[in-house]
Amino acid sequence: QVQLVESGGGSVQAGGSLKLSCAVSGSPATNCMGWFRQAPGEEREGVAAIYRGGAPTIYADSVKGRFTISQDNANNTVYLQMNSLKPEDSAMYYCTAGRRCNLNTMTTRAAMDAWGKGTLVTVAS
Repeated sequence: QVQLVESGGGSVQAGGSLKLSCAVSGSPATNCMGWFRQAPGEEREGVAAIYRGGAPTIYADSVKGRFTISQDNANNTVYLQMNSLKPEDSAMYYCTAGRRCNLNTMTTRAAMDAWGKGTLVTVAS
């Protein structure tokens, strides 16, 4: 069973950067790692995903060019580098693991092998 623990969230001014980490433990036989987010009162939004081999990577249009997903297989960690942050990026960010990299289905718990508990990102204007 896969366990995911996120870290790296915090408060930042608009235009700033944060780097989220997701530590993977258990039986990481999963093929795809990803991040999704949910702001209060909003629906979940798949943000980025990466296949275990490192490619391809997939990004939501809302973050393309600003966010970068990467992984360190030796340390079983997945990262989300977030640059040029905007207030609308404020949300709880969750790490997820599954067989397929699909920004829509990764927001459905039943479609994935594991979700983390999330890390909060707040971007002030």
